[in-house]
Amino acid sequence: MNLSPHRTKLIFLLSFLVFSTAMPVFAQQAGSQMPAASEQYILGAGDVVDIMVYGEPEISHTVFIRIDGKISLPLAGEVSAAGITPAMLAEKVTGKLERFLEDPNVTVILAESRSKVYYILGQVESPGEYPITRPVTVLQAIAQAGGFLEWAQKDRIMIVGGPGGDAKEGKVSYFNYDRFLKDGAGGGNVLIQPGDTIVIP
Repeated sequence: MNLSPHRTKLIFLLSFLVFSTAMPVFAQQAGSQMPAASEQYILGAGDVVDIMVYGEPEISHTVFIRIDGKISLPLAGEVSAAGITPAMLAEKVTGKLERFLEDPNVTVILAESRSKVYYILGQVESPGEYPITRPVTVLQAIAQAGGFLEWAQKDRIMIVGGPGGDAKEGKVSYFNYDRFLKDGAGGGNVLIQPGDTIVIP
């Protein structure tokens, strides 16, 4: 079908308006699906971080945070890393390298979380140890473990407080999965703390 130049131009303008109006919505939806960044993650002993110094491959390394909370890097030497965020560590490393390099560009990325973990045991598809790189609830922890097995007692899920959490170590609380799904009760979809153990009987 042949369209007049006027109609072709009109269709083009309408298409452009529809697309440009939809773009913010698409961008917002895409942003909401992005995983949470690790900038606010507090580093601890056992974590593995990527230290990247732009243009300096000899200095850039993947390093392990030692039990004393420090890392070692060429030129920078010993740097305290535990208890701060990756961005703060990047600033520390930058300060150390400024004595040897002009305007060092340092980026620190959490490569592997080993200092903050929780455990899930019992009637789930994949019991074991899981890292905490962002806030995780009981329901999310169960989902990460592959969900319930057929004979799981969903009304009597135990959460045993670990040494790294806010609750007293060894304190046991309960979560009723079925009741929570029904009316939002059942112990609450609480956040899992480092060191917690979830037991699915």
